[in-house]
Parts: sequence; structure tokens; C-alpha cells
Amino acid sequence: MEHPENIPIAEFDYSLPEDRIALYPAPVRDQSRLLIYRSGIIDESIFQRLPSYLPDDSFIVFNNSRVVEARLLFQKPTGAAIEIFCLEPAPGQGDIAIALTRRGSVIWKCLVGNASAWTPGLTLQKQFSAGHSLQAVMVEKLEDGFLVQLSWTPATLSFAEMLHETGLIPLPPYIRRQVESEDMERYQTIYAHLPGSVAAPTAGLHFTERVLDDLAQRGIQRDFITLHVGAGTFKPVKSQTMNDHTMHPEYIEADKTLLVRLLKQKGPLVAVGTTSMRALESLYWAGAKLLENPQPLGTTLEVAQWEPYKSKNDCPVPVEDALFALLQFIERSGTERVLINTRVLIAPTYSFKLVDVLVTNFHQPRSTLLLLVAAFIGDDWKHVYAYGLANNFRFLSYGDSCLLFKK
Repeated sequence: MEHPENIPIAEFDYSLPEDRIALYPAPVRDQSRLLIYRSGIIDESIFQRLPSYLPDDSFIVFNNSRVVEARLLFQKPTGAAIEIFCLEPAPGQGDIAIALTRRGSVIWKCLVGNASAWTPGLTLQKQFSAGHSLQAVMVEKLEDGFLVQLSWTPATLSFAEMLHETGLIPLPPYIRRQVESEDMERYQTIYAHLPGSVAAPTAGLHFTERVLDDLAQRGIQRDFITLHVGAGTFKPVKSQTMNDHTMHPEYIEADKTLLVRLLKQKGPLVAVGTTSMRALESLYWAGAKLLENPQPLGTTLEVAQWEPYKSKNDCPVPVEDALFALLQFIERSGTERVLINTRVLIAPTYSFKLVDVLVTNFHQPRSTLLLLVAAFIGDDWKHVYAYGLANNFRFLSYGDSCLLFKK
């Protein structure tokens, strides 16, 4: 497989006018527009009709991660506002699922807005309901953020419960408006279950119970995987080539039952969102690595950024063997799921192992998500995006949807 490290990111740029970025979702989730790409042909419909475009033997996989209210607003006695954006647990705090259940105090890696106003030694404090208080202490400045200790009373509240009571939904930086009450529901999929994301898996925002029922009536099977979306999903590629871009880590949970169903599946596999795609493809690479080393250290498997492009993968492991290796690992671990930390970069020249169809939104110029789309449908991404712009589709997280069949 040709290595994509020398891909110039300038080749994945396009002009996106500000007025094409959707600031609000469609009034009804499944009434957003749907662009359909198959075999070089572009068509359009509305999202409600998506099931009719899928083969009846399809298997569709959703990311059921739930967005946490990760933005915390503080005000100093002087009146200066400071915002803390919780990104991920600090080393030693456990994975995201564990860290969110901690009570009384946590240390998290955070971004801090107006950090210059936070003088060393100053404890930020706020009351967030009767008898409930929150304190923040800066522990350490990092190259790309801060370690912050957050403590709250009553200590019987979990971190997730505390965030739910006092935090705000973290809308993407390109949605330039204040969070509104509607966002608490609409920036969350209807099937969101496991808290841990600081950005929504937005391809799933279009699904309604009506669409899910239609899928079921057509015999299309479905299941869930969990990938907790990090703020790094919005990290722009600032280097000229991908070799100098570091992918952010994201955490995956996959149940044993999903792996069994993937092994039995014969029809097309449909990923809802780039997050589901990254998670599903990472399953393959994690399993392939287990075949090399069946006894890895720790209980969380890791997939490196350039794993798919190493020379040893020129003769790839069969998909069935990789998935079976994951099942064996789960059984040896005495658990019901596998945990994976992935940094995988899916870019042109990537060979897809599992996913045949992608449901996704339109993505930012010069982004790793656009690289993923280009890997999936080749240079036709340019025609898809040109069509979307010429025909007034709404772009990015609250925008319209695409149904892309692998080229």
C-alpha cells in the first residue's frame, strides 16, 4: 500500500463560504437533504428515504457515544470570564468511561479560554445549584492544553452528573453563536447511550424513530459501536504534508456480540459517520496486531496512525482472522467487550477492510475527515462537494447528509 505521508493537504482544499455553514439543524431531523453518490453518479433526496437506497441485506452500525456537557464557565471576582473545556482524562485517571464515574474530584486535560486571566494559585469557584459547588485548580501547563483538577460537592455526584448539572454542550468552533436550549437535544443522536464525546457523531443526528423503523421493516440489521469523539476531530491540518500531522487519539468500545455479527454478515456494511468508520476499520487493525502478538500489555489495544501503511501489511490478514483474534482476546480477558485506543489515519491509498457504504455530513476543507471521504470515493469527492455547493446543500455538523457507496 502506498504511504500517504507525502500527501499535500492543499489538494484537499475547497472554498466554503460562511453562509453555507449551518448554524442550526433542520427543523425536523429526517427532513434534511440527502446527497447520494454511487458509481460516479450523484443524485439527491431527503434523509427520511435513506433506507430505500440501501440493499435489504445491509448491516448498519451506529456510534452510540453521548456528548457530555464539557464546557464549564467560571467568573473571577474581578468579573473576568474563564472557560474550561474538558477534553480527556489525565494519565492515571483511567479511560473516559471510568473517569466519568469518578466522584468528588478528577484531573482532566483541558483547553482554557482566557487562560492569561487565571493567575497561578488561584482557585476558580462557582455554585451550580443549591448546596452544589465546583472548584478548579490549574495543575500543569502542557504544550497543547492544561491539566486541571476539578473538585465538587456533594462528592456523591459522579463527574458525568456534575457536568450534566453545570456544563454546556460543546458546539463546534465554526458554529459561531451561543449554545441554546434546543442544542441540548439536537446536538445529540436519539440513540446516544454511553457518555464520553466532546463532539457529536453528527451523521447520526438525522436519524429518527421513523427512519429506524423503516430500516427494520426492510430487514436491514443494525448494531452499535462506541467511539468517544475528541476535540481533535476539529484539529486543522496545518502542515503541508500529512507526515507532519499528528492524529488525535480516540477511544473505542466494541461488544463481543457486534464482532460475532460482523463475522456472520454477508451483505454490505454501512457505517453511520466517519467515527463509526474509524472504529470499524480500527477493529481490523487491532485484530491483525493481535495475530502478531496475542499477549499485548494491558487491557486496551492500540492502533497507531500509520499502522495500515506499514510494509508488513502489503499482504493483509483476512478480515475473518482479525475479527476472530479480537474475539479470542475478549474471551481470554474474561470480559464482554474490547477497548481500543486508535490514532489511525484513513487517507487516499487506504484499502477499506470492512465498510462498504458511508452515511456522513459535509466536512471542513483541509481536514482529516475530508481525507477519509477521498479515500472512500477517490477524486470524485471534488464532484460531490462541488454539487453540494452549487445546489445549496448545508455544510458541516448541523448541515445536510451524504450517502456514499465505496468506489
